[in-house]
Amino acid sequence: MKENSRIDPKSGHLLISKPFLQDENFVRSVVLLCENSESGAFGLVLNKLSILKLGELVDDLSFLECDVYVGGPVEQNTLHFIYYGEKLLDGSIELGKNLWWGGDFNQLVSYLNQSLIDLDNIRFFIGYSGWTEGQLEAEIEDNTWIVNDNTDLESVLHSSPEELWRIILKNMGGEYQVLANYPIDPRLN
Repeated sequence: MKENSRIDPKSGHLLISKPFLQDENFVRSVVLLCENSESGAFGLVLNKLSILKLGELVDDLSFLECDVYVGGPVEQNTLHFIYYGEKLLDGSIELGKNLWWGGDFNQLVSYLNQSLIDLDNIRFFIGYSGWTEGQLEAEIEDNTWIVNDNTDLESVLHSSPEELWRIILKNMGGEYQVLANYPIDPRLN
């Protein structure tokens, strides 16, 4: 059996940052990997809230006070989304059982205006996390990320962003439970 950090990362897997990662964009982050191909990887940070609301970003949805997350440091002028449940939108890509990435944005706006989508099952992101060819694999080899392929993705969407990193590590058991309690600044321990 492979150690979790040695699993080949695929769409739908989670990347959990190691507790000593100092990159401010990824400290204690959980990244949903949406795509990993020969040309690079694309993911969305699931647990970093932005200060913006969806209604501030999309004129047709100005009535919505829906949270928006920071998907990563790349192209923070772009809007991305994932949703849980049955496939609702043309062009959505399945990342795991009943978890979908993207799709027809105009169709999404129409459904949101008609209250046809449960806001608890959708998450919006500005920007994304990106890796060039081989970069993600090198970071995993350097022990920057733990790859998790056994997560209940619905519970991930419904977990508190502040606790998500710790919850996932604790649920992984073993050595990962110890990492879940690793202090942010070990000098203060």
